[in-house]
Amino acid sequence: MTAWESIAANRAAPKVPPFEVRRAAAVGEPAPTPLVFASPHSGRLYPEDMMAAAALDAIAIRRSEDAYVDELVGAGPVLGASMICANLARAYIDVNREAFELDQAMFADELPDFARARTARVAAGLGAIARVVSEGQEIYARKLTFAEARARIETAHAPYHAALARLIGEAHSAHGYAILIDWHSMPAAAARVGGAPCDIVLGDRFGAACAGLVTQRVEKELEGMGYRVARNAPYAGGYTTEHYGRPGRRTHALQIEINRGLYLDEANLEPTEGFTRLQADLEALTRTLAAADWSGLK
Repeated sequence: MTAWESIAANRAAPKVPPFEVRRAAAVGEPAPTPLVFASPHSGRLYPEDMMAAAALDAIAIRRSEDAYVDELVGAGPVLGASMICANLARAYIDVNREAFELDQAMFADELPDFARARTARVAAGLGAIARVVSEGQEIYARKLTFAEARARIETAHAPYHAALARLIGEAHSAHGYAILIDWHSMPAAAARVGGAPCDIVLGDRFGAACAGLVTQRVEKELEGMGYRVARNAPYAGGYTTEHYGRPGRRTHALQIEINRGLYLDEANLEPTEGFTRLQADLEALTRTLAAADWSGLK
């Protein structure tokens, strides 16, 4: 299916919830492990209201997706990690941003003071509602209204984080601590540290969001599989990592960025032969983390 056929099919499909929760245990039963997986940027649904206002073609508008990351780590719930995956595209509403992290330049009406964000992400055009996709291409052919933004936030962003907080709370209640892994992918062109290429970047906000024990274990396992792993550069962790990572409260959050060149043809957004190997390796990593002794976190 081409990129345009994918978007057209999604627009024509019955109403789909903005995200999907896949629990590792039935509702009401204890979480089997402290692991919670999140895939906030792999959503592939582009609602009609967005496409009607868009200035880009299908391939261009999909370039900001963390394509297929949800499938790469899809074994998580079977192995004991509860999981939440966005269905809506990050270009429509980015749940890895503060809810009202908005850019006044995108809107026809005045934003309320609480929504006039002046963050580096907004300056780059990548607020809760993105202004651009990769290579700085403007998404919209017209200015949006604050009412449109509020609707996206209230129907998608807020419920996503309420559900994620519940999953973290369930893991914490069952084990005395929780480990959130926020899964992402990065363009191959951005996967460089000090001029050297890397395969995976671990972002723990320089230790502020996650105990070193967790980061070290993930790093060791990935390096043992042959991956080149970097820490906190070029990505130290986004809103989710910063918001939920509270090691002092025994809630740890780690962002994992995967080089798309390992598994994706970035020109046509189709998986390559590397997808199968990477998926198997991430399944092995999940199995190891689910079985690990995390008593040092208590």
